[in-house]
Amino acid sequence: MKILITGTAGFIGFHLAQKLLERGNEVIGIDNINDYYDVNLKYARLEELGIQRESINSNKLVSSAKYSSHKFIKMDLANTSEINALFEKEKFDAVCNLAAQAGVRYSLENPHAYIQSNVVGFMNILEACRHNDVKNLAYASSSSVYGLNKSQPFKTSDHTDHPISLYAATKKSNEMMAHTYSHLYDISTTGLRFFTVYGPWGRPDMAPMLFADAILNDRPIKVFNHGDMSRDFTYVGDIVNGIIKVIDNPAKQSIDFDENNPNPAISSAPFSVYNIGNNAPVQLLDFIGTLESSFGIEAEKIMMHMQAGDVKSTYADTRGLINDFDYKPNTNLKNGINEFVKWYKEFYGGKK
Repeated sequence: MKILITGTAGFIGFHLAQKLLERGNEVIGIDNINDYYDVNLKYARLEELGIQRESINSNKLVSSAKYSSHKFIKMDLANTSEINALFEKEKFDAVCNLAAQAGVRYSLENPHAYIQSNVVGFMNILEACRHNDVKNLAYASSSSVYGLNKSQPFKTSDHTDHPISLYAATKKSNEMMAHTYSHLYDISTTGLRFFTVYGPWGRPDMAPMLFADAILNDRPIKVFNHGDMSRDFTYVGDIVNGIIKVIDNPAKQSIDFDENNPNPAISSAPFSVYNIGNNAPVQLLDFIGTLESSFGIEAEKIMMHMQAGDVKSTYADTRGLINDFDYKPNTNLKNGINEFVKWYKEFYGGKK
């Protein structure tokens, strides 16, 4: 199977590409390598996939020096003509769209970046699938779509009409756009609502990396909402296993869909949406405590108020993935944190 993965210089995209290549798939990777966070980390991930930094040129395919079945292209999803040309040339069997402008807080500062990447870019992927007979599309959504919903755990049958960040609104729009293309053009689309992902090669703007950086450099940790927060922290390896199950099993029409009482996660079209998480929320202070134990350092903590656009708790009801694909995250917090800390020390070499 020939698979296009967008966002392979990113955290989850890198791990997914590596796992698929190791099992023998042909993988084409895309990333625009923007400077939302340190590009050196992005290039380092690509080098782990055998893509040398000096060989990368915009809109030109580069072959991996490590995997014979891997190529990479630096490309922006909003570049319609180049995306179309790539699809026409490569003839993909499946697409996994993980590229996006991420981050809730950054969407308050630079909203236009989210429209270009997450809406225009996703539209280009849908159109390219439509015109090049790609019938299998998986894509990243987010737990952020639940917005003002306070009912826990979050269920995909819940309606998600009250987002509280532009980032969440763009991810909600992706689900709606995907359903339209499933209905009109019979493209199997599966959206995955990721819950807080952590692990080696993580994003520097996310809590685990921010905390680790502060701990090793003797800086205080900012603890929002005075620590009264919980997240469904999920190890990246467990996330990748779930994504692969979805890629291998394209969405189908649901015989349970009721047009008079529609469940937003299924459809009479080949469309599905799943939560993908650990199904076991962890208190923020417990997560920090596990990090401290793994580093062997106690951190100073500054208690802060809740930030705009953030939510107090995320907790995934993952019964859909469990029932349909026997999805079972099996990495406990201590083991996952230990793997993360081991990588962090190796990559950053202790104190920066």
